[in-house]
Amino acid sequence: MKAEIIRVDSAASTNSLLAARAGELAHGSVIAATAQTAGRGQRGNSWESEPGKNLTFSMLLRPQTIEARRQFELSMSVALSLRDVIAELVGEAAEVTVKWPNDIYAGDKKICGILIENTLAGKGIMHSVVGAGVNINQRRFVSDAPNPVSVAMLTGVEHELDSTMTAIAERIVDDFDRYEIAPDPEALKARYMSQLWRRDGYHTYRDAATGEEFEARIADVDLAGPITLQRADGASATYAFKEVAAVL
Repeated sequence: MKAEIIRVDSAASTNSLLAARAGELAHGSVIAATAQTAGRGQRGNSWESEPGKNLTFSMLLRPQTIEARRQFELSMSVALSLRDVIAELVGEAAEVTVKWPNDIYAGDKKICGILIENTLAGKGIMHSVVGAGVNINQRRFVSDAPNPVSVAMLTGVEHELDSTMTAIAERIVDDFDRYEIAPDPEALKARYMSQLWRRDGYHTYRDAATGEEFEARIADVDLAGPITLQRADGASATYAFKEVAAVL
C-alpha cells in the first residue's frame, strides 16, 4: 500500500498532531516532522533527535479485525516491521533486535523508540497512533539517554530520509494489513520471540516495585504483552510493562 506521508517542518509531538487529525486521515497516513520539539517515548521519557538528521513520525492505523484485548499483536507487528527495515539499513554492522516490549536495539544500543497509543471503542480499536523515532544520520547525542546509536554511527553511511521514510511506512502498513487478512497470533509471537534482545542466557533485571536486581532469562512473552522471567533457581515471575526493567 502506498502510504500518504504528510511532512511538516516542526511539531511538538507527531503523535499529538496525528491524534488531533485522526478523524480526517485515512488508514496508513503518516505525519513526519523534520524537527520534533517535545517527542514522547515510553515511560514518559523524551526523545532526542537532531533536526533533519533522523526520522520522527506517527502513522495512523485503523484495525478492522484486531480487538482491544489483542492490541499487543499490533505492537508486535509494528516492532517487527521496523526491526526488519532497520536491519536492512544496518547490515552486518550490528544485530538488530526488539527489546521488550517494542524498542529496537542494534547490539546493546537503542536505535529506535516506539510509542503506540490506541483509542478504543467497546471491544474494538477505533484507531492506533503509532509514533516512532528512528536514529538515521545523527552522529552525536547530547542528552542523558544511556545508549543511543544511529545507522550512520554503525555503518559510516548516511541515508536519504524521504525514501527511507517511505520504505518504513509502506513496510509497516503492508505487514499489518497482511496480518489482519490472515491473523496467526502464535506464528507472530514465535517470530517476535526469535528477534528479542537478550533472548538467550541470563541477564540482569530490576524489579520496579522493590528495586531488587536479579539475574534471569526470558521464559515467555504472553500474547497480551506481559513478560515471564525465570531465575537460575527455577523461580519465575510475570511482569507487565513498567514493572521490570533490563539493566544495561
